[in-house]
Amino acid sequence: MQEEDNKEHLNEDFGNQETITKVTGMYKDWFLDYASYVILERAVPGIKDGFKPVQRRIMHSMKDLDDGRYNKVANIVGHTMQYHPHGDASIADAMVQIGQKDLLIDMQGNWGNILTGDRAAASRYIEARLSKFALDVVFNPKTTEWQASYDGRKKEPVDLPVKFPMLLAQGAEGIAVGLSTKILPHNFNELIDASIKYLKGRSFNIVPDFLTGGIADFSNYNDGKRGGKVRVRAKISTLDKKTLVINEIPFGTTTSSLIDSILKANDKGKIKIKQIEDNTAANVEILIHLPNGISPDKTIDALYAFTTCENSISPLGCVIEDNKPRFLGVSEVLKQSTDHTVDLLKQELEIQLNELEEQWHFASLERIFIENRIYRDIEEEETWKGVIKAIDEGLKPYIKHLKRAVTEEDIVRLTEIRIKKISKFDIDKAKQFIESLEEKIAQVKDYLANLIDYAIDYFKNLKIKYGKGKERKTEIRLFDDIVATKVVMRNSKLYVNREEGFVGTSLKRDEYVADCADIDDVIIFRKDGTMMITKVDSKTFVGKNIIHIAIFKKRDKRTVYNMIYRDGRNGPSYMKRFHVTSITRDKEYDLTNGNKASIVHYFTANPNGEAEVVTINLRSVGSIKKLKWDLDFSELAIKGRAVRGNTVTKYAIRKIELKSEGVSTLKPRKIWFDDTVQRLNVDNRGELLGEFKAADRLLIINQKGEVKTIKPELTTHFDSDMIVLEKWEPEKPISAIYFDGEKERYYIKRFMIDNPNKEELFISEHPKSQLEIVSTDYRPMVEIVFSKRSLEDMEINLEEFIAVKGIKALGNQLTTEKIRTVNRLEPLPYEPPIVDNVEVNDEEVVDDSEDSNSKDNDGQTALF
Repeated sequence: MQEEDNKEHLNEDFGNQETITKVTGMYKDWFLDYASYVILERAVPGIKDGFKPVQRRIMHSMKDLDDGRYNKVANIVGHTMQYHPHGDASIADAMVQIGQKDLLIDMQGNWGNILTGDRAAASRYIEARLSKFALDVVFNPKTTEWQASYDGRKKEPVDLPVKFPMLLAQGAEGIAVGLSTKILPHNFNELIDASIKYLKGRSFNIVPDFLTGGIADFSNYNDGKRGGKVRVRAKISTLDKKTLVINEIPFGTTTSSLIDSILKANDKGKIKIKQIEDNTAANVEILIHLPNGISPDKTIDALYAFTTCENSISPLGCVIEDNKPRFLGVSEVLKQSTDHTVDLLKQELEIQLNELEEQWHFASLERIFIENRIYRDIEEEETWKGVIKAIDEGLKPYIKHLKRAVTEEDIVRLTEIRIKKISKFDIDKAKQFIESLEEKIAQVKDYLANLIDYAIDYFKNLKIKYGKGKERKTEIRLFDDIVATKVVMRNSKLYVNREEGFVGTSLKRDEYVADCADIDDVIIFRKDGTMMITKVDSKTFVGKNIIHIAIFKKRDKRTVYNMIYRDGRNGPSYMKRFHVTSITRDKEYDLTNGNKASIVHYFTANPNGEAEVVTINLRSVGSIKKLKWDLDFSELAIKGRAVRGNTVTKYAIRKIELKSEGVSTLKPRKIWFDDTVQRLNVDNRGELLGEFKAADRLLIINQKGEVKTIKPELTTHFDSDMIVLEKWEPEKPISAIYFDGEKERYYIKRFMIDNPNKEELFISEHPKSQLEIVSTDYRPMVEIVFSKRSLEDMEINLEEFIAVKGIKALGNQLTTEKIRTVNRLEPLPYEPPIVDNVEVNDEEVVDDSEDSNSKDNDGQTALF
């Protein structure tokens, strides 16, 4: 009774607690088995043939059914289920993906659209058959290793004998348990070229190519290994001032997803668009209509920055090798694939050689058997063994030249020769046949002896046979980094309450500062000499007594701050010039010497390094002789924000007045044009266009005969038909030779640009009008080559041919004869007139370390 009471008591105390049961036996291996199955049998492709198991089984089933005609996809899917133990939907989806890569399957019907993302029709409505390329390179039962299917009723290939780097051509993507793979597709012809280079012992480099086209930067591709990155962009161009057109989309997107991302960016205020039109059919055409006053160039950058018009892809080369997952770069995959192709070609040649030698052996035996009438030796034999022995004895005198011994099987085959064949046997034809076999054998042996050359010829023939129409679709280009804060649409307004020390977009009753975006930063300077940078928000406390607030530009070395401050309550005053390139957000920085009660007397922010002249007024205290003098900031070097500065005076300053506006003390900015990325830059990349001051402009002329000048903004996009890009010299004439489509004759004209802010057409508007040549030389010379051989070539001095006229002038007639080419010659020497220039202090900016804590004086003597 006492034991039962104890048990009841224990049950009451522990009855609600969970019981932990250890799982043993088969359970502890189940997860590992499942993981191995997913990795090996579903998600990751094999390195030998480049197929996942479902893809391999689809290809094998299509070969089973192949009779040259189209099969319903539903029929192929059903046949594949004999080998693939999964549902029909997964097989059909995998087959559509293979077909959309346009390499192995000849499709009929609606197979979907990789551009728009539209799905394929149901498998009962669409048809397929193997492409000629697949029949040539994927199958060969003689070199295939076979295994039993999942239920043991069929034989399926372990790997298909693919004689091509199929994995790299198609690409692969899959997520398994504990690992994933993402191998990007590469160009058909480039893979063949790389294989040939590898076989020749030369180095090679391969980068992806996408069926959707677009532009891609492969500078960080890292051979397709882990850690690499590919940046892909849509191909966007300017149709007119109010319309952008997208003709190619980046890999991994569709027109639908791209348009959705653009609309979301517009809703969030990152970009500003009026309307989107999707005219995509066989080719992509997305029209983006812009509101009035919106820059097309800036919008293009904003599309790349805030939408899926630019994507980053992280490749990861994981394959199955020797029944294990292995991480490889695409170069190693190509090498192994090429080596495997060579090995398969060798196997095929060896099989072919063996078959030819067997054919030669029996043809020789047949000739001996008939020519020497050995068949008569069996007439008196009564048993089968006697027949075999008689033939064997009859052959012995004639078989010394054979390459192998005669077997009983050979003799049996001789007995099966029909009387009709013996009676019509032609010795000469038999000799010719044997000789042709010997030639073929010699040829195959030569191929085997020169296997690498044979493999190279094999790849060359593949390119000749199937390479047409498989040219590169994705343009390779280096991308410049787009700074989001420079291209974002600033559709919010920033306000400041100086009295209470708040800044933000919700303070609409307070002082307006600037238009802003939610990704912008704000820089704030206060009267006590402190500075901070904070992110734009609806309302943020930044401290009272704000003397300057603006949108902060990171790494901006052209904005220079001029400042005079008093150090401490009764200390001397200092002046300094500095810039702010980068700091830690929401951290306060002291721009003074750090003593308590320091105060800023004077402060300006100068976007182009302007240096003004100010007047210092001292308080009349004691025996100070000079109470007023001028101070020129241009005499002070630009340094880091942490320096103490130069001493202005040790006495108390009553006030500081601006005497004259500042002039930029920075050098004219050198600008380069990088033809690779088609962008301007200040980083010494590409062709130097010149040194540009604030008023200088760029001259642009395109093949359509349009001319314009623009400000050299680094965000400008340039059209592909641009033929002239240089610094504009207003006094330099432009010379052109063009064909007038209406009058059907050639004209020469020289003109100046009258309206720099307007794009103008300087040839006639007739659709057949065409610009032949344009020159910006002062005294250009050209050579005219006529189409008629009877006409002699002409050299023309354009300066003498016609005077400089207006841009709308027709020009002087050159000829009515058809011109073959116009060649530019060395221009005549010219010395431009000397113009007196106003000297400008072009002191270089000194970039002191922003993190320096030094407050040392810069070594100049105090004024007082």
